Amino acid sequence: MSKTKLKIENLYKIFGPRGKSFIDPVKNGMSKQELLDNHSHVLGLNNINLDIPEQRIQVIMGLSGSGKSTLIRHINRLIEPTAGAITVDDEDILSMSQLQLREFRRKKTSMVFQKFALLPHKTVAQNVAYGLTIQGEQESIAKEKSHKWIESVGLSGFEERYPAQLSGGMQQRVGLARALATDAPILLMDEAFSALDPLIRTDMQNILLELQKDLHKTIIFITHDLDEALRIGDNIAILRDGKIIQKGDPQQIIMKPADDYISDFIKDINRGKVIEVKSIMQKGSSKGTSLDSSCSLEDALKVLNNEKNNECSVVDDKGKKIGKVTLDAAIGALFREKASRNKEKYK
Repeated sequence: MSKTKLKIENLYKIFGPRGKSFIDPVKNGMSKQELLDNHSHVLGLNNINLDIPEQRIQVIMGLSGSGKSTLIRHINRLIEPTAGAITVDDEDILSMSQLQLREFRRKKTSMVFQKFALLPHKTVAQNVAYGLTIQGEQESIAKEKSHKWIESVGLSGFEERYPAQLSGGMQQRVGLARALATDAPILLMDEAFSALDPLIRTDMQNILLELQKDLHKTIIFITHDLDEALRIGDNIAILRDGKIIQKGDPQQIIMKPADDYISDFIKDINRGKVIEVKSIMQKGSSKGTSLDSSCSLEDALKVLNNEKNNECSVVDDKGKKIGKVTLDAAIGALFREKASRNKEKYK
């Protein structure tokens, strides 16, 4: 199990001049709407508790107004909480002096924004090197490092271009390279890909996942898109009205939705591509074909249908048998209550 990199405990944010005075009423059940209608204060975050493991991608998702962007801005204290605690590597962020906070922002975290936030009067190379120069890095070293990251995001040859000369997808690659160049262990990504066209967005997701294989950053990724969350997230926390409704890995979210709100969120998801056989495997083993534990149901069904007993062993990443999966279990997970009437199509 990964070590906890970032811990958020009992975090509240109430926007308004008397925010602290409404903590207890909110704890006692005052709703977001009641707080707004009767007291002209806005409940941004409501008792957020989240442990974020190091070197993993933690997705925080929800609809507009759910509090996800408010939450990520608390991590580097762009927004001050009304109550609660935030620690990084067991260090209390909220007790930091302004000098300590400045160093924390420079060296421990970096951020990728939805609207790119590039400096229009600087070239691609200068934009990528900007964080390094702020850290006091020598110009020659900053230039060398910036070219490395420009290459890593596929923009070699564009070093001397200006942001206005680039497409949206290319600008966001610059933003990603700039964030990575400082070598900060925590990467904050606030709706980083949501302004991009679908194909470019998928391309950026691929770039991020490929880089993460080598970099092993702790990434907090904000999105309103469940497909994106399921694709890139090691863990997902879903917010509604400033409160975490469910948290877990993608398999848990899909297999065991916490309530009707989550069920509605996932109703249009292609379960066959998301659910992995490890989520439905049973004890025991089979003499038939072995399936990797991360194999999707969509791929598993094709194999299971051709097995004599309609079952396969499940193996871990080292090839060790850890269970088995059956055709009935796969169909049941795929179609839920519709399993019985859909089973024939796989025979």
